[in-house]
Amino acid sequence: MEILRGDSSETTAATAVPGNDEDVRRNRIRSSKLYLDVIPSKVPLIYSSSYDICFMGMEKLKLKGFIVEYREVKFGREHLIKYVHSESYLNSLKSSLNVSVIVEVPPVALLPNCLVEKCVLSPFRKQVGGTILAAKLAKERGWAINVGGGFHHCSANEGGGFCAYADISLCIQFAFIQLNISRVMIIDLDAHQGNGHEKDFSSDRRVYILDMYNPDIYPFDYEARRYINQKVVVASGTATNEYLEKLDQALEVAAGSFDPELILYNAGTDILDGDPLGRLKISPDGISTRDEKVFRFARERNIPLVMLTSGGYMKSSARVIADSIINLSQKSLINTESTTGKI
Repeated sequence: MEILRGDSSETTAATAVPGNDEDVRRNRIRSSKLYLDVIPSKVPLIYSSSYDICFMGMEKLKLKGFIVEYREVKFGREHLIKYVHSESYLNSLKSSLNVSVIVEVPPVALLPNCLVEKCVLSPFRKQVGGTILAAKLAKERGWAINVGGGFHHCSANEGGGFCAYADISLCIQFAFIQLNISRVMIIDLDAHQGNGHEKDFSSDRRVYILDMYNPDIYPFDYEARRYINQKVVVASGTATNEYLEKLDQALEVAAGSFDPELILYNAGTDILDGDPLGRLKISPDGISTRDEKVFRFARERNIPLVMLTSGGYMKSSARVIADSIINLSQKSLINTESTTGKI
């Protein structure tokens, strides 16, 4: 099986240059090696075994040897994350207790930080790298899916809700600087409010946020709700038909409100019926239909789309994701046979 391997060379943090923090961030992003060149035979479906995500059912796509397997580029964690995160936040992750609070797993506090770094933070960073690479591939191919990422509760200065790094914010900053993208739409359909990216882009008119979430569950971030451009609430117990009707209406409004050059689609499966945290009642077929609607929205407008699989807290989530990707392929909304065309 052919594996795409990242450049393993050490990269150097940008030397301080005259100017403001934005100048330094731009230089760091431009000098990074996260934007790998991917050969055309690879399907822009990004995955790493270190994500700790099961690919149940993905064999139906017959993609063995054609998936982009993301390998973390070997450089310091600060070099990757300083593009968005503050120094104080990065330092806070050196405390196992702080990480345990972020991931909401109390026993993590008892582990040596070196073990937390290896078993928790490093896998998170690999998913972040997959999200950043996905934007480049989406612009080249029309679409890309990172089977991971979507850490929408993490902002520049604060983690939470099992989100230690702000991959959505990082991905957008890379797109602004490296891809010459000037307008981005976030379509956040995870069951939970995406308060992290909402805070990060609270006053940035280049980013339009459509967030469709259950207001009865975490994070109850009322400040961040003020920064949502298009807020769609779906209360606990909302079923498939009502959910999809609201989504249709929301996408119609979004189409007339903003003209993006890139869409980041946060496609959490925690809206599934039975998910203990999402508390919605969407069927597996409803998930496939939801994803199909978003991809069709992007394709009809010729907008590159990045999909992140985000939250999902049932064993069935992996198979639901796989079945949805298969459906997208069968409906010709993604091309899993030849990656030379664009959606």
